[in-house]
Amino acid sequence: MYIVAQIITSFIASAAFGFVFNVPMRLLPHCGTVGMAGWIVYVVGIELNLDAIPATLIAAFLVTVLSQWFSKLNKTPIILFSVSGIIPLVPGGLAYDAMRHVVVDQYDTAVQLAVKAFMISGAIAIGLVFSEVINQIIRRSER
Repeated sequence: MYIVAQIITSFIASAAFGFVFNVPMRLLPHCGTVGMAGWIVYVVGIELNLDAIPATLIAAFLVTVLSQWFSKLNKTPIILFSVSGIIPLVPGGLAYDAMRHVVVDQYDTAVQLAVKAFMISGAIAIGLVFSEVINQIIRRSER
């Protein structure tokens, strides 16, 4: 039941974020699918005892691959799918906890949480860029 709730909420969150940013209605299911797939990979990575950072890196890579695929399929910009698809992976709760610990003068915990949030954010960026680089290499080799 836990994984079903994870699947449903990640799909809704990604599709709703696409809706907020005026993604065409016909593409919202694709946005939700991209976010859902990324989140499933992240959750499975955590369940397989991966740390959050490599799990996020792998999930962000998948988000970009799926975004590229949906972009080609629908002849739309990749940004429509990648931005809304990456939303479930953003470490907002972790950043909030870091700030909360700063407010209550628990700086040692706050720094640890802030560094982890920063590392997860970096993993997202690296996953997005790495997938795009591989896609460009594949396209150039096809020519």
